[in-house]
Amino acid sequence: MFIAMNRFQVKRGAEQAFEAVWSARESYLGEMQGFIEFHLLKGPVSDDHTLYSTHTTWADKAAFEAWTTSEQFRRSHARAGNETGESLYLGHPRFEGFEVLRTERKSAAAA
Repeated sequence: MFIAMNRFQVKRGAEQAFEAVWSARESYLGEMQGFIEFHLLKGPVSDDHTLYSTHTTWADKAAFEAWTTSEQFRRSHARAGNETGESLYLGHPRFEGFEVLRTERKSAAAA
């Protein structure tokens, strides 16, 4: 399994616009072989920004890499526009990719 994360430092006061961009966009992720799930995470608030992260889980790194070169990726990002016209970010998003070495889940019997 492979987890791909992008971290965004969203300027204070731009959180609503950032969240609107993500709620309105078409992702096309479900069309991709090997895609498992997506999360948009909201993290801690600092003086000048709020930390957000996107988190996608893939069957393997090859499936994620296929996404990044796909027509679905291009379509998804082409419609990910910010209608305010101003940058919502402090700096560029930061990508982090992880190979999953171990997974643990709560068993049904323990519920």
